[in-house]
Amino acid sequence: MKKKNTPTESELEILQILWQNGSSSVREVNDILNTEREVGYTTTLKIMQIMNDKGLVVRDTSSRTHIYKAAATEDDTQIKLLVIFIEKTYRGSAMRMIMHALGHQEASGKEIEELKKIIDQLEKNNK
Repeated sequence: MKKKNTPTESELEILQILWQNGSSSVREVNDILNTEREVGYTTTLKIMQIMNDKGLVVRDTSSRTHIYKAAATEDDTQIKLLVIFIEKTYRGSAMRMIMHALGHQEASGKEIEELKKIIDQLEKNNK
């Protein structure tokens, strides 16, 4: 994900709304944003226009009310942002990040089992 296409915090918040609710108008997105904090309609509109210019959303202009949808899936975006985060914060070491996370956050039994499965799969792939 190029820096230009990396969503800001506000853009990511809007993307999360679009992923959860599907294609939406600016008014619909703004109404959801306003359940958490007061955001002006024109602010939401401007952010979504910028997101369209950046290629983060796709805008359907076939009707009077423009409808926006996320250009990438939530999973693809999370992976791209995670790669950027690991590169910038942990100098590319996913292991350092995981060790920090596990050392400072409690993991549930289910999460630990999932980690074991991932490790088993990685070991199989490296043989």
